[in-house]
Amino acid sequence: MKIIIAGSGDVGFHLAKLLTQENQDIVLIDIDQEKLKQVANKLDVVTVKGFSISYSVLEEANVSQADLLIAVTSSEETNIATAIIAKHLGVKKTVARVSNSEFILNRSKLDLKNLGIDEVIYPEGLATTEIQWLLREVALTDNYDFDRGKLSLIGITIDSDSLLLGKSNIETAYLNPDHNFVTIAILRNNKTVIPRGETRFQLNDHAYFIAEPEGVDRVLDLTGRKRSKIKYVMILGGSKTGLNAAKVLSKNYKVQIIEQNKNRCIELSDQLDDTLVVHGDGRDIGLLKAEGISDMDAFIAVTGNTETNILSCLVAKNHGVKKTISLVENIDYIHLSQNLGIDAMINKKLITANFIFRYLRQGGVISMTSIPGVEAEIVEYQIKENSKITTKQLKDLNFPRDAIVGGVIRNRRGYAATGESRFIPGDRVVVLSTPDCIREVGEFFNEV
Repeated sequence: MKIIIAGSGDVGFHLAKLLTQENQDIVLIDIDQEKLKQVANKLDVVTVKGFSISYSVLEEANVSQADLLIAVTSSEETNIATAIIAKHLGVKKTVARVSNSEFILNRSKLDLKNLGIDEVIYPEGLATTEIQWLLREVALTDNYDFDRGKLSLIGITIDSDSLLLGKSNIETAYLNPDHNFVTIAILRNNKTVIPRGETRFQLNDHAYFIAEPEGVDRVLDLTGRKRSKIKYVMILGGSKTGLNAAKVLSKNYKVQIIEQNKNRCIELSDQLDDTLVVHGDGRDIGLLKAEGISDMDAFIAVTGNTETNILSCLVAKNHGVKKTISLVENIDYIHLSQNLGIDAMINKKLITANFIFRYLRQGGVISMTSIPGVEAEIVEYQIKENSKITTKQLKDLNFPRDAIVGGVIRNRRGYAATGESRFIPGDRVVVLSTPDCIREVGEFFNEV
């Protein structure tokens, strides 16, 4: 595919990185020549300097021959205008990043496709969805469902209470007699380990599993964790993300939100019927104590300041909060969450880029997600007729060593994969793959 990306910020760069790994033909447009140079030094892309709403710039990018244009600049107005202009100049599809939720809520009324915008992406909404997933189970650092929980991707830290500690994958087989979970990745000292039979679990490893519903309970038991429900949630920061999260979370939890700006507090109070709005500085430990930080089950920091978010989460953790989530601006900070003791860090730009990438995927891909800090993608494929993966048992397929089949969903039921697993057309298969071999993995799911 020939793809034009308008905007070489974090979203544009990360998206270009993902797409170039699949040998897509990428053109990147930006007004900042220095940014374009930095991108060109790292990625095999064509760069065009200029405003993406310019006719001549789009012509230079050969927009009329492009399959897709993705507008992800920092300006919502520029993204919308770029998509509309590009569509009228002949690009087949357009995607625009927006910062106004009204474009999502009133999508049908606005008839955006008729304007020339095929898809809009709202980062604040995506961040809220991520937060919802993370709050579902306190003991888990990551939690993502396939087909409404038929299979789940779960992450958990290996500590001194874990029965897995010090054991190899082969040695833990007796602890999993029903084979209802599979270890698919380990994050160790910020490095991704694709586990093999001889791989041993070490202290402070972040281990990731694909599990059947019963397998989730089994992993919690083996790691010495207990299920614990969340009832009380404190949100720090009345940003768009904070407001959006409070609206959604207040349907299931008792929520209070702390905001430093008095006028913003008034706006929040007008829009949040079931949320307690507190005016104050979230960096003030005395205020957090007075507002009952020790009684909270979850603390979510989404101010516009990354350092404030991280430090306040550490304070919350020190006061016994079970689940802490911090919004960070720098993608590199994602790797630090495990070392700092914060349960989860999220980055809107990374979430946005991954969402767009999933939207673009072809070849039987149903869904796709990533694990913060892990250099791999989790892809759910639907098997076609005569796919290569249907020809033999998994152990005889010569599947890439930098990828693991975690499980399969068949007839509305999920099964953890084994070497003896066979696959049939219509199966939904969950695979973890490093970026370098994702194309090779995809070939197993194409028709022979």
